[in-house]
Amino acid sequence: MGVASGIVLFLVIWFMAFMVLLPFGVRTQGEAGSIEPGTHSGAPQEHHLARKAIAATAIACVLWAIAAAVILSGAVSVRDIDVFGRMDPAPEATRDGG
Repeated sequence: MGVASGIVLFLVIWFMAFMVLLPFGVRTQGEAGSIEPGTHSGAPQEHHLARKAIAATAIACVLWAIAAAVILSGAVSVRDIDVFGRMDPAPEATRDGG
């Protein structure tokens, strides 16, 4: 795994974790009983984005470390998940011994 693919993998994991965390702990204006004029009662009163971004970063670091370890160790490769057999044989299998 190269540097660019590692960064892309981290960003994908981070955005997924962030999107999962967004709805947690949101208190709407309707629940708080203080609806601002011109807003919907379902609009958030407090969203705690900084706390959610920090939590998403912590989660992404752990999940990225696990994914990077699996990828770099070679325990699982793309050929392992080729269920339809469409990929060429592994490079070791095509060598003629020379």
